[in-house]
Amino acid sequence: MYSILKSIHVFAVVIFMGNIVTGLFWKRHADQSRDRVVIAHTLRGLIRADRWFTIPGVLVITGAGVLAAVQGGLPLLRTGWIAWSILAFSLSGAAFAWKVAPLQKRLLRMCASPELDWPEYRARSLEWELWGLFATLAPAVAIVLMISKPAL
Repeated sequence: MYSILKSIHVFAVVIFMGNIVTGLFWKRHADQSRDRVVIAHTLRGLIRADRWFTIPGVLVITGAGVLAAVQGGLPLLRTGWIAWSILAFSLSGAAFAWKVAPLQKRLLRMCASPELDWPEYRARSLEWELWGLFATLAPAVAIVLMISKPAL
């Protein structure tokens, strides 16, 4: 059972990370067009992908990870690499919930205007990129910890 849960956990991590990394790529690609219709279409796609992949991924990663640790006899908070991975993953989730997702919606609303205020859009977009980068790097740290299992 441990191997099955661990496989589900790893598969969910791959889907989760793939979605957030490609989201950063497609958002930047759309912004380069400077076309508010293209940008809005991309943002709607990112928001939909978060609903279909990111949020369910978080649930599967968490559930399968916790169950795998329990099955493997690994105490969650007393196993350093697991505890720090949980912290990194939680920080990513907090950044996503409080910054990335609201900024996506704000940017989408900005694109609804026939006259996109490009300097304001770029300022909010840069903010989105920075928080998105943090929300991507934090689980990447968790991946490194999960693979290397350092004695912490």
